[in-house]
Amino acid sequence: VQLQASGGGLVQAGDSLRVSCAASKRTFPTFAMGWFRQAPGKEREFVAVIGMDGGTTFYADSVKGRFIISRDNAKNMVYLQMNSLKPEDTAVYYCAADEDIVTITAGARAHYWGQGTEVTVSS
Repeated sequence: VQLQASGGGLVQAGDSLRVSCAASKRTFPTFAMGWFRQAPGKEREFVAVIGMDGGTTFYADSVKGRFIISRDNAKNMVYLQMNSLKPEDTAVYYCAADEDIVTITAGARAHYWGQGTEVTVSS
């Protein structure tokens, strides 16, 4: 499956932004989808994951209560709504897919990766 992330940009602290990820494969509904991010000079970290039917979601503690992950299986799309953005949210955001949600949540790994979309939050 090919993944294409978009929607990044430059925003101010406290603003909201939604990043999107389009998947190419018709079997998209069989994949758990996740978002990761990598800030300059730091390792990639898990942000959020959503199960195949959208009924299960998990978030990193750093974004819990501010970010919302969702998916539209009819459109092969996954979204990350980011609210109350902070400068420390600045990073390149990557979407990822895996057949097993545990691989994403427990292992911070995934079978398929998209290119990143850059989010910069100014103070």
